[in-house]
Amino acid sequence: MMAQHDPSGLVARLAAQRAAYSQERWPTLAVRRDRLKRLRALTREHGTAIAASIDADFGGRSAHETRLAELFLVAAAISHAESHLRRWTRPRRVATAARFWPARNRLLPQPLGVVGIVAPWNYPFQLSIGPAVAAIAAGNRVMLKPSELTPHFSELLARLVAGLFDPDELHVVTGGVEVGRAFVALPFDHLFFTGSTAVGRQVAMAAAANLTPVTLELGGKSPAILDPSADMTQAARRIAFGKLLNAGQTCIAPDYLMVPRGSTAKMSSDLGDAIRSLYPTISDNPDYSAIISDGHRDRLAALVQDACDKGAAVVEPVRVDLATNARKMAPTLLLGVNASMRVMQEEIFGPILPIIEYDGLDEAIAHVTAGERPLALYWFGTDARSRERVLRETHAGGVTVNDCLWHLAQEDQPFGGIGASGTGSYHGEWGFRTFSHFKPILHQPAVAGTRFFQPPYGKTFDAMLGALQKLI
Repeated sequence: MMAQHDPSGLVARLAAQRAAYSQERWPTLAVRRDRLKRLRALTREHGTAIAASIDADFGGRSAHETRLAELFLVAAAISHAESHLRRWTRPRRVATAARFWPARNRLLPQPLGVVGIVAPWNYPFQLSIGPAVAAIAAGNRVMLKPSELTPHFSELLARLVAGLFDPDELHVVTGGVEVGRAFVALPFDHLFFTGSTAVGRQVAMAAAANLTPVTLELGGKSPAILDPSADMTQAARRIAFGKLLNAGQTCIAPDYLMVPRGSTAKMSSDLGDAIRSLYPTISDNPDYSAIISDGHRDRLAALVQDACDKGAAVVEPVRVDLATNARKMAPTLLLGVNASMRVMQEEIFGPILPIIEYDGLDEAIAHVTAGERPLALYWFGTDARSRERVLRETHAGGVTVNDCLWHLAQEDQPFGGIGASGTGSYHGEWGFRTFSHFKPILHQPAVAGTRFFQPPYGKTFDAMLGALQKLI
């Protein structure tokens, strides 16, 4: 195994990257494209090894899900950045008010410097390299800290990056919690964190000590709302896929499902059919991923037990043999849940789907708005008026209508949270903007009317200012 970083060495690594950036404060398009090309080579040439390392860390992670949700999404992000980089980096003319003519304004996109990225364990490749693509496209140097819960992947990523990049360009920092704490306390020019809301608060506090700007990609209890106009059978299959991808260990997975009063039995039946179709077996099924650790598996089991103790009905459409694979957890539907249950208070992050009933759209909207603002929201139906009410009267980081998850894959749209689900965004040009400073520049010609506003003040000043005030 590769040696873990000593927290004391992080300061020196940051200083080295700062020194390198000071020698190249505006990398050319050719330099940026070369770095993106190397990231593309890492993604395409080592996909099998990357999938195998993640599988080893999970104790059973679908290679197909890694290919789709990690390798494909990163490759698409790189391709998109390469195609649009010239336009993104071009200085932008902006309007100049007539009272300041013949001066002119423009914005110059400038790299921030050295960016720190902290990635989680659930999609370790996508959530490491995805932000790095944006940071590198913007011209920055990058230090990257993957999760300590994915040691096989973290070691592999560190080795692959070291073989393709100078450590002053892109550097992977490995290590445990102590290294992570030291990492987020470094005075980066920008810190990008993906993880839980609780840890995100700690990261924001550590960054604040250095006035380091942060992007926080967090989570929350993302609702799926089934409208009376929805095709229940179609919705059930799409919700089952969105919930059970990576065994529910997805920050934008539907956390709970809201259905019209009286439709729980039908929806539960349709979900059961969909789950059995997607995953006929669990224990020995390579398409169904395991829970990342025993601790996380125990936490999920405790959520189900708490709900059961407080009166919820538990439905497992497909059973799991714990003797075969103790870290795989059966897809679980919880019926008859209420607000006193932990499963309705905490982000689930696993293959458990509570179903609650609502009376009318007002009640559904009120339920969503009463809680913290989620990272995602899903609405299923054909009633355009109801759909637009939900979209306008609720807050969420992003929305997919009549499906789950796919808004995350849109490079032409921003991805990010709101409130407790995060701050800031990335993907495509939005990521380029996150890791750039758009420097406003006013170009003043040799002859300018601003001389009339210089001392000594008198009648000319009063007349000119009075004339301008009439124009605004």
